[in-house]
Amino acid sequence: MPAKRTVRYKDAGVDIDAADQALDRIKEHARKTFNSNVLTSIGSFGCGFRLSGWKNPVLVSSADGVGTKLKVAFLAKRHDTVGEDLVNHCVNDIMVQGAKPLFFLDYFSVGKLDPKIAEQVVSGIARGCEANGCALIGGETAEMPGLYSAGEYDLAGFIVGAVERSRLVTGSKIREGDIAIGLPSSGLHTNGYSLARKLLFDAAGYKVSKKVDELGCTVGEELLKVHRSYSKALTGLMDARILKGAAHITGGGITDNLPRILPEGAGVRIQTDAWDVPPIFPLLKRLGRIPDGDYRRTFNLGIGMIVIISPRLFKAAEVVLKRAGEPFQRIGKVVSLKKKQEKVIFE
Repeated sequence: MPAKRTVRYKDAGVDIDAADQALDRIKEHARKTFNSNVLTSIGSFGCGFRLSGWKNPVLVSSADGVGTKLKVAFLAKRHDTVGEDLVNHCVNDIMVQGAKPLFFLDYFSVGKLDPKIAEQVVSGIARGCEANGCALIGGETAEMPGLYSAGEYDLAGFIVGAVERSRLVTGSKIREGDIAIGLPSSGLHTNGYSLARKLLFDAAGYKVSKKVDELGCTVGEELLKVHRSYSKALTGLMDARILKGAAHITGGGITDNLPRILPEGAGVRIQTDAWDVPPIFPLLKRLGRIPDGDYRRTFNLGIGMIVIISPRLFKAAEVVLKRAGEPFQRIGKVVSLKKKQEKVIFE
């Protein structure tokens, strides 16, 4: 039977006027990231970007999300950092292959759209894009009533970069004796939050506003620390032609991510006492009595990026990293593996 009264899209939970208001706010942030290669404006059906200045480019792309770190943002009612997390994560993923970030697109989906929250999220995305020299050229804001709980949303990002084919970083030139250098993380970055939330909020009973002495801040402040971008350090090492390989330490930790760049028969001995582990990690280990294997595969443990350098170029790498303002620590060495030996050996 037909409805007894007029039913509009808004009655079904989708507010087109709110979407238009959100788009107007988003446009202001996105325009700040534009450069001369952006050929279309926000709101077009597709996004145009001119690829100029390259001889034999390889396009490198990646897509990712922020995971259940969003749950912390909901609890803390802070939405201006998760977008920056998203961009930095995606930037790191393509830069380990030598690519320069070109442009970024986002996907923001929510049950009921609040233009103010949408603007806060996109302001973080735009800030991350500006910092990494990447244009925010488009995206999608989807209002889907009934799919998300009140006050919650999901966020994903898509990035495209380019690198000259001759300078693509694959790890194929890594050899025995090469040095592994660790670049520090700011904390959990965007991985391990399901376990961290279970331990901090459920097991320990903490609230996001709880000040924890050993952390030196509240639980919310610790968990919302922004995922670092390593673009300056990686750009410097690539420009100096001394980067043999790089691994972004995300889900799976050093255990699973470092082997992704190692050639057949090569492994890395990691000296676990070579760097200071931020206090959030031993706190979580203690709260959950987490076994070492799970601990190393769930969290980055204070190392957000590992770069592989020839030992004869270590001094040059030090100069580059110091110039980039990037703290670093020599944490391991490439070795030849015996049969059935693990790719990463923790000592």
